[in-house]
Amino acid sequence: MPVFEYKGLSIEGKDARGFIDAENLQSAKLKLRRSGIFPVEVSEETRKKAEGEPSAVRGLLRRVKKQETTVFTRQLATLLAAGLPLMEALSATIDHVDDPLLKKAITRIREDVREGKSLADAMKVHPRVFSGLYTNMIQAGEASGALDVVLERLADFQESQVRLRNKLWAAMTYPIMMLFIGAGVLIFLFSFVIPQVTKVFEDTGQALPLPTLILISISDFFRLYWWAVVGGIFAVSFAVTKYVKTPQGKARYDRLILRVPMFGKIIKLIAISRFTRTLSTLLASGVPLITSMDIVQAVVNNSVLSRVLENAKARVREGDALSEPLRRSGMFPSMVIQMITVGERSGELEGMLAKVSEVFDNEVDTTVAGLTALLEPVMILVMGVIVLFVVLSILLPIFEMSQIVR
Repeated sequence: MPVFEYKGLSIEGKDARGFIDAENLQSAKLKLRRSGIFPVEVSEETRKKAEGEPSAVRGLLRRVKKQETTVFTRQLATLLAAGLPLMEALSATIDHVDDPLLKKAITRIREDVREGKSLADAMKVHPRVFSGLYTNMIQAGEASGALDVVLERLADFQESQVRLRNKLWAAMTYPIMMLFIGAGVLIFLFSFVIPQVTKVFEDTGQALPLPTLILISISDFFRLYWWAVVGGIFAVSFAVTKYVKTPQGKARYDRLILRVPMFGKIIKLIAISRFTRTLSTLLASGVPLITSMDIVQAVVNNSVLSRVLENAKARVREGDALSEPLRRSGMFPSMVIQMITVGERSGELEGMLAKVSEVFDNEVDTTVAGLTALLEPVMILVMGVIVLFVVLSILLPIFEMSQIVR
């Protein structure tokens, strides 16, 4: 059944827009009027138009937020658990979705399901909305007949990922703001304030102290060659970004980032937490181990760890236990290896992986909190040293001038 995009007015006179399915244009308008919406503009949304986004930039701008898909997943799981058929559950969730791209995707998914497709196959047509992890879990849920349970697990998993990301952003907001504000103040001082002050000293013709000469040189450089500094930063950033997008550059960057003091530890903890949490969720949902390993390779978001998992998957396919190749890689802490080993022997691998993920999530929180507590005084100290240097560079010539006057 075709899907139509509409713009109209509600009974209260407010603007209304969204998507509706109907046999044809006339049926769509009639359906809107029956629902209390006076249609102003109704046009068919074809699949060709939906799949042919004009530019990568537009695609990025229209990406659905993780919170939106999490809410949809939770609502669909609740409705299915209450005994509603899948078609009715999908129809009910459409009315509660605010994101237009997600609403459009769910509407098309409902029509595909009505035409005989499975829910997983219908969702795979929309990779910008539903990831490979999502669709594989849905497929496993449909195969096992426990789709509502899998959706609940999927919603829990997405919520945990959103919470972790929000914690990291909340912890790093203050240091980032301090960095930008401090940089802005220094640029203003060196570009506008210091040149006016040091001009007075230069006009006196007296010999200036070394700190003052250094300050004048730095100020003149930024004032005269600011364009070169800004251009250089953009050029280096562009070159590094392009290089990191290549396979060789990505491998070197990921290897380097894991060796950075403090930050490398946090990145590794997050990657391992994602690996264990995702693998646990997939296995608990009935997804085979080999298929799950394919999915988690992308989730860790690090080519070094991804290669380790690729090798582990090959060894598992040959009959080895998962813990053995992970132990030989040297990339995973001994606690992770021991927990996986116990899980494999007891047949409770997904439960052990979930426990490992909880431990590492807590360790990430503790490490980030410690790093934030360390960064704040360090940044204040650096700013204090710079301000002290500026103040001394300005005061030293004044003291010398007062000595000459005496």
